[in-house]
Amino acid sequence: MAIPPAQGSEFTEEIALLKLETAVQSLGVDLLGIQEIDLNQPRSFHIHHVQEIASAMKTVHWAFAPAIVGTPGEEWRALTDKDTKIITEQHAAHVERSYGIGLISKIPVVKWHRLDLGKSWFGLPLAVPRKNGVGIGYVADEPRVALVAELENGFTVAVTHLSFVPFVNYHQLKKLERFMASLPGTPLIMGDLNLPWNLPEKSGWKSLLTQFTYPSWGAKLQFDYLLMEKSSLEKFQIGTLEIPPLGLSDHLPIGVEITHK
Repeated sequence: MAIPPAQGSEFTEEIALLKLETAVQSLGVDLLGIQEIDLNQPRSFHIHHVQEIASAMKTVHWAFAPAIVGTPGEEWRALTDKDTKIITEQHAAHVERSYGIGLISKIPVVKWHRLDLGKSWFGLPLAVPRKNGVGIGYVADEPRVALVAELENGFTVAVTHLSFVPFVNYHQLKKLERFMASLPGTPLIMGDLNLPWNLPEKSGWKSLLTQFTYPSWGAKLQFDYLLMEKSSLEKFQIGTLEIPPLGLSDHLPIGVEITHK
């Protein structure tokens, strides 16, 4: 699930928070991965998206991995060694304006990891929102990151938002898969992979569901996935969660229920 900024004259901070809380509580999930989220951005009323979602889910197990410091499409910089790379409940007072990805879990987290995936050296012409609609503009790529949680229940789950540049995103996925193989637990990867036509399965993992997710107002492509190693599939029963559009994103949400056989 991607959460765009709260924009438009009809929005206030109270309305934005209520809309977010209502949507999250309607999901009823134990684990939620989100992309394109803000921390202390003026464009979204300085809301700490991950912390507010964790509050709505009534859990203290959450983390935010900033991909950049600043605002995408405006003024920003890459993180340095002096920056906090994983922001959790222990860093709730962190206020530096950031943008990135998050993971919220009702299942206790044993350990957090961050994997920096780099970025493309060049951008692409993409559809971009404008005051009078949607236009085409050159968009530079931003640093990409994966956030990984080793869970108490034996799963190790990664959330990520890969580059929109072809081939770059596939190589980022392979890098993440190699990293997941070095960790304990049953690995899962979820997020906006920017890879259509079920291309993530070419990497040897299995997509747990097939569903068009983009754009949310008339989905024609699947960019968002939940992936599991094929060797793990025989141990679990996978059921698709029917999640209605939440009105929070230009992507549709996806979800699965995983149970032991």
